[in-house]
Amino acid sequence: MSLFKTALNTIPRPLLIKLSYWVKPFVSLYLRGNKYTDPIDGKSFRKFLPYGYETQRENVLAPGTLSLERHRLLWLYLQQTDFFTAPKKVLHVAPEQCFYKRFRSQKNLDYTTTDLYSPLADVKADICDLPFEDNSYDIVFCNHVLEHIENDQKAMQELFRILKPGGMGIFQIPQNLNLEKTYEDFSITTPEERKKHFGQYDHVRVYGKDYFDKLRKVGFQVQEISCTEITTKENSVTYCLSAQEILPVCTK
Repeated sequence: MSLFKTALNTIPRPLLIKLSYWVKPFVSLYLRGNKYTDPIDGKSFRKFLPYGYETQRENVLAPGTLSLERHRLLWLYLQQTDFFTAPKKVLHVAPEQCFYKRFRSQKNLDYTTTDLYSPLADVKADICDLPFEDNSYDIVFCNHVLEHIENDQKAMQELFRILKPGGMGIFQIPQNLNLEKTYEDFSITTPEERKKHFGQYDHVRVYGKDYFDKLRKVGFQVQEISCTEITTKENSVTYCLSAQEILPVCTK
């Protein structure tokens, strides 16, 4: 666990992404078993890997796809929609490895990725100033990004602007449901202090229960979909999901 924590906190994320493609086949082979299953690729393992920049969570990182709890929950939700069958124009902000090749290979999707730094990005862009026309996309994914952005309202406005009327956006974030209001303090600027206050060296806030209302204020209609609405308690254990996760499904 200490090795994973050190790697996450010292190796730049773009390099981590590249290194992971070399490492995961060996880890998958070592951990193969039948206790836990990743619904994204259907492969099972005796355990998943730990993950976390400050506080490590055990048994959450699937060795095959490198998915986390939030990715597997999103995958299960998408299976209940027409995402895998109907023609869709999709923008993926900060594309996740576990989805990237799968979404790219889907014949029904016109799929574009964007990020400032990711090696998986088709378009290098700032989320607060996206180079896309109004009402361009049927679906926009932007997961675990907004907690890094100081002007998150501007970023939300950009996501709203580029989404087509009737389109769907899913904008997952790390969230503390014990907080009524989001905690942020822009005088906290050092990596060590940010880890102490926000849980990760490059986070600038901790979202509370008011996150969904922040999205509503820029114009989105928001469904707060719980884990238990998407799958059973038994599957939650098998897939190593977080029972507290709430999926924010936004429409314009």
